[in-house]
Amino acid sequence: MSTARTPAGTFTTRMMVVLLGIVAGIVVLCLAAVLVLTVERVYDQSEQEALGIGRTLAADPVLVSAVARESGAQHLDAGTLVKGSVQQRGEAVRQGTGALFVVVTNDQGIRMSHPNPGSLGQPVSTAPDALGGRESVSRDAGTLGESVRAKVPVRQGERVVGEVSVGVPVATVTGQLQQAVVSILIIAALAMALAAGAAALLVRWLRRTTLGLEPEEMAQLVRDQEAVLYGVEDGVIGIGPDGRISIRNKAARVLLELPRRTEAADVVGRPYTEVGFDPALTDAITRQRSGGAPEESVVRLDTSHRTIRAQVQSVHRDGVDLGQVVMLRDLTALEDLRSRLSAMQAITDALRAQRHEFANRLHTFSGLLGNGEHEHARQYVAEIMASGPVRDPVENVTAVEEPFLRAFIGAKGVQAHERGVQLRVGLETALEGQLVEAQDVTAILGNLVDNAVAAVIDSAPARRDERWVEVDLLSEGSTLHLAVADSGAGVAPGLDIFASGVSTRAGAESGVHGHGVGLSLSRRLARTMGGDVWLADPGGAEDGLGAVFAARLPGVLITADTAPHFPEESP
Repeated sequence: MSTARTPAGTFTTRMMVVLLGIVAGIVVLCLAAVLVLTVERVYDQSEQEALGIGRTLAADPVLVSAVARESGAQHLDAGTLVKGSVQQRGEAVRQGTGALFVVVTNDQGIRMSHPNPGSLGQPVSTAPDALGGRESVSRDAGTLGESVRAKVPVRQGERVVGEVSVGVPVATVTGQLQQAVVSILIIAALAMALAAGAAALLVRWLRRTTLGLEPEEMAQLVRDQEAVLYGVEDGVIGIGPDGRISIRNKAARVLLELPRRTEAADVVGRPYTEVGFDPALTDAITRQRSGGAPEESVVRLDTSHRTIRAQVQSVHRDGVDLGQVVMLRDLTALEDLRSRLSAMQAITDALRAQRHEFANRLHTFSGLLGNGEHEHARQYVAEIMASGPVRDPVENVTAVEEPFLRAFIGAKGVQAHERGVQLRVGLETALEGQLVEAQDVTAILGNLVDNAVAAVIDSAPARRDERWVEVDLLSEGSTLHLAVADSGAGVAPGLDIFASGVSTRAGAESGVHGHGVGLSLSRRLARTMGGDVWLADPGGAEDGLGAVFAARLPGVLITADTAPHFPEESP
């Protein structure tokens, strides 16, 4: 599930190029828009300036009177106009405002004022628009060059007696535009520099947030995470730095009996303190988030059907706190496996002991024959046949006709006999059918017998014949009922013997097989099968009578009534 790493810096380079490209495009568009708006603004200012000069001059009473006197004249003397008040007034305004030209005409379009005295008395070179009574602005080229010009009518009362034409040189406008462009370019350069810095900070933040991973690597991590989380049998819960559950797999949901993702109560996205975890698990997570010791990270949890080992591990990368991971392992399956192995070991030990005894008999018989003592050999064989086969130390074990269960009880009887306890089968035992769940049944029965034998040994009866454990078996269809009684001291009142880690033995350490685990495991296995294990009688009320445990295990037997029937094929 590994992927080749993308060359370092590729993601950073791409991000920088993309971000700078976007910013550059925006800056260019903004620059173009600003330039267009600036050109329009500069030209508009020049037009307004020209209009202002023209209006001021057209409202001058001296100029209005002088122009009105020449109204209607087709020819005017240039020499007279040079010294006239109109020429002097127009030139004074032109020089004072820096305009390209200030031209005043009568109502016939004859120049009465002009920067070039040689043009006085001549018709204007452009259309006298203002003589119609309307102001106008334009960008045009005349005898004095290209300019932004404004034409304003000269009125005497309601009558138009002439016009004032004012021109602002294009060079002035161009100079203003150049200044504006320089300012805009400086601003654009600063914007690009700020954009580059912001892009660098953004890329750095992204790399820190993604832990330096490339997008391809993150995609592969997601695929690997899904494969790992849903490919393992252990439960996994991820908790982020903010204390919220970020992920959990199906195994965790099943083990802790959590809601499904489609349900509103799903734990993903919620604080771990608000999802109803076992208090022991919540405390372990809190301790690890506070920097607790590693040995405090492992807790044992009990649910209705399972015993779970939970381990909380803090996760860091490059000095960054990534949160905690909770690993959940079903101890019920492990204890079940151990019980099954213990049952198999018990049977193996019993068979080994019987094989050893049988081998001793064969060796004795072989020795007698080898020595020629045929009569003694015949007598030895007769004694063996009279005593029967190698006997189980379990009284009434022949009442159990199921071969696997009989062998298992016999093996347990051998173990109990070695410890000074007599294991026997009750006289009311009535068992029909064959086991279909032999391993689960032997795990439950073996734990109950082991606890009963331990209870008998701890009670230490004075007489050896009083140290016994009795097993009763009864079949009801496919259901097996069993009871295990002993001659121990019974169960102390108020003791929750089925709680994980609680032992019926004084001074026993929790967690040891048969000491605080066996009864809890037996009940969980039985409930998984749809049955149960319970304390039928705590005992201790009468001498020689200890506790009685009972169990109901449905579906573990197959009989003639419950066996599947298949129709015979017609020939």
